Amino acid sequence: MERERITVIIPTYNEEENIEDCLRSVLWADEIIVVDSFSKDRTVEIASKYTHRILQHEYINSATQKNWAIPQASNEWVMIVDADERVTPELRDEILEELRNPRYDGYYIGRRNFFLGFPLDHGGWSPKEDRNIRLFRKSVSRYEDKEVHADVVVNGKVGSLRNYLIHYTYRSLQDYFRKFDRYTTWAAKDIVKAGKKPNFFNLVLRPMGDFIKFYILKLGFLDGLPGLIIALLSSYYVVVKYVKAWELYLKEGKE
Repeated sequence: MERERITVIIPTYNEEENIEDCLRSVLWADEIIVVDSFSKDRTVEIASKYTHRILQHEYINSATQKNWAIPQASNEWVMIVDADERVTPELRDEILEELRNPRYDGYYIGRRNFFLGFPLDHGGWSPKEDRNIRLFRKSVSRYEDKEVHADVVVNGKVGSLRNYLIHYTYRSLQDYFRKFDRYTTWAAKDIVKAGKKPNFFNLVLRPMGDFIKFYILKLGFLDGLPGLIIALLSSYYVVVKYVKAWELYLKEGKE
């Protein structure tokens, strides 16, 4: 039985350290599109060795970039893979088999995360908990209108795949804090857009609750020192995004 054809879309910006390994992991796809935000390093040069479909588009936020990219795909089935992710052979085989007779219109795929090179198997970072819709029919799918952490909304049936992506998140603390500043700013904009005003609960109790949830209840302590560090940083992320939201309210004269 013939299978459905698939396009893999990879958004990039200054990903010369990641892009080659990422592309090698998706060479099985019928089409590969790299959507670049005018990288200043060798990302485009490296990518051109693996695909002729390299599109340049100004970056506003992740959801906007992906919603622009999806209609560029030549095939109905689309998979989104970030440059710091790798498709394992097991996941590849499962996808290709599923596309012989798709049972759903979209599929959740888990991620096994590595932080500073250490695997995170607990604390909300396991493949069973860190799951997103990454494989879907383009005609019935679209990312939410959010600045950060937008999910795909599929107008149809959604299932899950057993195998997972490898995600090399934050190879250094410098890398973490570079992204941290952008993500907390975008998250603050989403908070203001939703009309949520920062308060004592958001700034004090919620970060404490998140730390307890991820480090203790979800067994983050079993990941050793990396588990403790990522739990602390995640709590700090909550504080900073609400402080930035408070600052935005001040600038708009709403406080």
